[in-house]
Amino acid sequence: MHDTVDDEVVLLDEAGEPIGTALKSAAHGPDTALHLAFSCHVRNPIGEVLVTRRALGKATWPGVWTNSFCGHPKPSEPLLTAVRRRAEFELGLELTSIELALPLFRYRAIDASGTVENEVCPVYLATTDREPDPNPREVAEYRWVEPSALAAGVAATPWAFSPWLVMQARELDLYGD
Repeated sequence: MHDTVDDEVVLLDEAGEPIGTALKSAAHGPDTALHLAFSCHVRNPIGEVLVTRRALGKATWPGVWTNSFCGHPKPSEPLLTAVRRRAEFELGLELTSIELALPLFRYRAIDASGTVENEVCPVYLATTDREPDPNPREVAEYRWVEPSALAAGVAATPWAFSPWLVMQARELDLYGD
């Protein structure tokens, strides 16, 4: 299964309940409706976390460093299935474990082009024992980093990272206090 800009996303009401669907391309713009997404932070066997730089062709936050990967579940697709699908699609990764870390994470952010992200975005922690094989349409480059080093970088230069990574790093035990 592959992902396209024409995939549907799940629209949500203010209580986070599904109220319909929209094409992904139509659901992201200057007046983005609240919708369901997810983020995942992947660790390797020695505890490093995978960070990725978004491909320059991405519609939002192109070229920005972020967490391992993000995505949107398709209508009726279980979140864990969506996480595994995106890990394979973006990074060629098989995940060995997945745990829900921030079930109620929600954010709204506006990128330099004026595109709004408005998401209920559960955050997962996962592990893999493999090296990524990134999809160049999604990922420009990647690095395995110590969580404390990433936390220090995010604290010192939050503008260099995706807004959702900055917010998630503040809440995840993975990155320390």
